[in-house]
Amino acid sequence: MENNLVHAFETNWISLLISIVVIGLLFWLARKRVSFGYRVLLALGIGLLTGIVLNAAKVDATSISTIGSIYVNLIKMLVIPLVAVLIISSITSISSLGQLRKIGVKTIALFLATTGVAALIGLLVALAINPGAGIEQTPPEGFAAREIPTFSQVILDLVPVNPISDMANGKVVPVLIFSIFIAIAIVHVGGKKPEAVEPVKRLIDSFTQVMHQVTKYVIRLTPYGVYALIGAMAAKYGWETLKPLIALIIATYVALALHFIITFFGLVTFVAKINPVKFLRKAYPTIAVAFTTRSSYATLPVNLEVITKRLKVSPRIASFVAPLGATMNMNGCGGVWPAVVAIFVARVYGIDLGISDYILLVLVSMISSIGVAGVPGPASISTTVVLTALGLPLEGLGLVLAIDAIVDMGRTAVNATGTTVSALLVAQSEGEFDREAFDKEEDDQLELNAV
Repeated sequence: MENNLVHAFETNWISLLISIVVIGLLFWLARKRVSFGYRVLLALGIGLLTGIVLNAAKVDATSISTIGSIYVNLIKMLVIPLVAVLIISSITSISSLGQLRKIGVKTIALFLATTGVAALIGLLVALAINPGAGIEQTPPEGFAAREIPTFSQVILDLVPVNPISDMANGKVVPVLIFSIFIAIAIVHVGGKKPEAVEPVKRLIDSFTQVMHQVTKYVIRLTPYGVYALIGAMAAKYGWETLKPLIALIIATYVALALHFIITFFGLVTFVAKINPVKFLRKAYPTIAVAFTTRSSYATLPVNLEVITKRLKVSPRIASFVAPLGATMNMNGCGGVWPAVVAIFVARVYGIDLGISDYILLVLVSMISSIGVAGVPGPASISTTVVLTALGLPLEGLGLVLAIDAIVDMGRTAVNATGTTVSALLVAQSEGEFDREAFDKEEDDQLELNAV
């Protein structure tokens, strides 16, 4: 035991020294004005290579993981105040409550529709690849299915009780709802007595600018955080542990890729009528950060910058759709993943599913993606709901936990990209997408100053 501790301590210094060198390199590139996107991509590659080497050498990577955790914590620091101020700011910029209802309905309809398509694609890919066939494993000892909240409990959990307590506990949905109430009240009162709400609106505008600046400070750390997060991930998971579940990983990523190409590129090409390759190039920072942080909330600040600065969507639409999407839009976690896991579990336990089961799977995936909004571990909860609805053993979820972190990278990237696409489509329908500016800027970058 003592020898193991000594070995971990000694090898952790190795990973720490490597991290210092990598961080120094990334800092030097920032001073040389190398673009933000290229630095993120380079950090991802270096982190992946470093993690693989450390895993093969059995070197402790705690220091790398700690650096990644610091970055994620700083991002989480932004979420509650950023969501609150953006929701209030975006809604109070809308003069008509009727216009507000129209934007909200369009946004949520897009979230539901794309999640349903994602579940269908996940189902078809899983049936084609047939993950789980030939695998005979028993659930891990002591595995217990996560508790499924009742419908009434889900509704109660969404309603704010004490906004200050909700903020302190990181409950995003109650804070979001409270912010919506405040914003609607400001619009309502402002329609009758503009002078009464003017001081509040000035305060919100001022706080919004301050939060934007704080956000820029944290976003500048993204390349360092990406290196640490992907490095710790690669150092933790070895190839041998993934072999039995490789078909499930392949099925998931094939489904995510098809949803990205068919659904997102289809909407961008035929509805927004813009070049999908150009969209992909502009949306790349969102995809990269979502893939490495595995958090829609952590990606929110970057996504807002991408939607407004690179896609040329109005801040009014972006600040309404993006925070809502970080909470409710789960194309990957609530659409693709539950469908693929359901087929996997059915194969492992030898249970036959019919057409009616497949239809139920898609419908339940859509509903649960909204119903578990704000619940910790939404992918696991959504999957549990789907397995229960189909009468499949809940123990089957325990078989896929070993690869959850790996597939979560792709799931989150799809979630965040879905929000980006939805913001673009809503903005276009409302006449708040600057197509001329979008077409003009071929090589634009996030407007971030070098560190």
